[in-house]
Amino acid sequence: MPEYDLVIRNGTVVTAADTTHCDIGVKDGVIATLGRGLAAGMREIDASGKLVLPGAIDSHVHIEQASSAGVMTADDFYSGTVAAAFGGNTTVIPFAAQHRGQSLRQVVDGYRAAAKPKAVIDYAIHLIISDPTEQVLGQELPALIQDGYTSFKVYMTYDLLRLNDRQMLDIMALARREGAMMMIHAENHDMIQWLADRLLANGMSQPRFHAVSHARVAEGEATNRAVALSQLLDVPILIVHVSAAEAIDVIRGAQTKGLKIYGETCPQYLFLTADDIGMDLEGTKFCCSPPPRDAAAQQAVWRGLQNGTFQVFSSDHAPYKYDETGKLLKGDKTTFKDTANGVPGIELRVPLLFSEGVKTGRLDLNRFVALTATNHARLYGLYPKKGTIAVGSDADIAIWDPDKHVHVSAGMLHDQTGYTPYEGRHVTGWPVTVISRGRIVIEDGTLKAERGSGNFLPCALSEMARPLGQPVPELAFAATRGGAIV
Repeated sequence: MPEYDLVIRNGTVVTAADTTHCDIGVKDGVIATLGRGLAAGMREIDASGKLVLPGAIDSHVHIEQASSAGVMTADDFYSGTVAAAFGGNTTVIPFAAQHRGQSLRQVVDGYRAAAKPKAVIDYAIHLIISDPTEQVLGQELPALIQDGYTSFKVYMTYDLLRLNDRQMLDIMALARREGAMMMIHAENHDMIQWLADRLLANGMSQPRFHAVSHARVAEGEATNRAVALSQLLDVPILIVHVSAAEAIDVIRGAQTKGLKIYGETCPQYLFLTADDIGMDLEGTKFCCSPPPRDAAAQQAVWRGLQNGTFQVFSSDHAPYKYDETGKLLKGDKTTFKDTANGVPGIELRVPLLFSEGVKTGRLDLNRFVALTATNHARLYGLYPKKGTIAVGSDADIAIWDPDKHVHVSAGMLHDQTGYTPYEGRHVTGWPVTVISRGRIVIEDGTLKAERGSGNFLPCALSEMARPLGQPVPELAFAATRGGAIV
């Protein structure tokens, strides 16, 4: 009787910390042994000449989610997780999005019900908080955190999602008390609206003006304000989908001061620019918020990935079809304010970073693994079950051919968007075998996993969400007088 269910032999095993040549023995979905000369497995894979990496984690994806305007994404849990798996991912973390007037608990229950029969890889769930009522803050959110929904996102812009600073502080106080991770979309709403109104009044309604209205200073100002609010209460936060040097500098400065401010960026800020957003309606395919910037901003994002300003690299996969159900909500009359915001990227996120990061020498393999897998697991309470190759961890593994050349086209991808903003790019390096909990999910370009075979992952409280224990002096003074401000 073979000792292992699966043995992966002769590969180069890479984690966020180490690179070594060894074999991997898998038993009952878990990594049982790392070593050489392992006993036989029921299934054996020869990974000679290949890289053996932890399955990637995409911790910022929008699948089977309606926007605040009621626009549904093109991907449901089946197509979204299939596309993720083909891109080397073994875990995704999408959002159960509360809209105003909704019970947060009911939103989560409905989202779980949608995911269970469809997902082909494992998934955790973030929350989106847009209506922080007494019921939500006093009962629903604390209970959900205890149930394993330990991270949530809030918005500083969008009419139907944004919170004011006082609401932000209320939620930050709860996050600090409960040990949850708070994610923030940081853009100054009034700056964006003021610019947009004047652009539209002057007949500047084409997609290209989306990037003009979302000024870089609006992202920088909101990021600075979010950091100040978090500093007041001594609560860690993650600034998501960062695009501009103005925001990167704020995050880096806060980190230099010792604050627990984390950063996330995405492929669109490395591989697209505002020039890609054309004047005709095709330009809506490139509209996301924040928008792509310019070549100088791309270089600032690369520096942030290299120097540790950014802990995670996510796709912010927000797939909307190029028709009246998504990007062209008002047909040929659609303005930049009408179009659904978001770009697809769940399948290409990791290959793009490998090709332009690792293969060009910008990133070493260990940092690449940290940015695409390990830090996601650490940030959201899934480590070491996920995000690494270690004895006792889930056997979530992606075997990469580092020299495989792929010509990107919408037709070779597996999401349901119908287009890709990366059309025509050449990528070097691709995951050729993807394994989730010891079972083969992708092999030889073929899906092997069944619909509904992915598991829900309750998340633990993250070490990275722990306060420093150093509130601003005013709050520290109140605490010495018996105050209970937070």
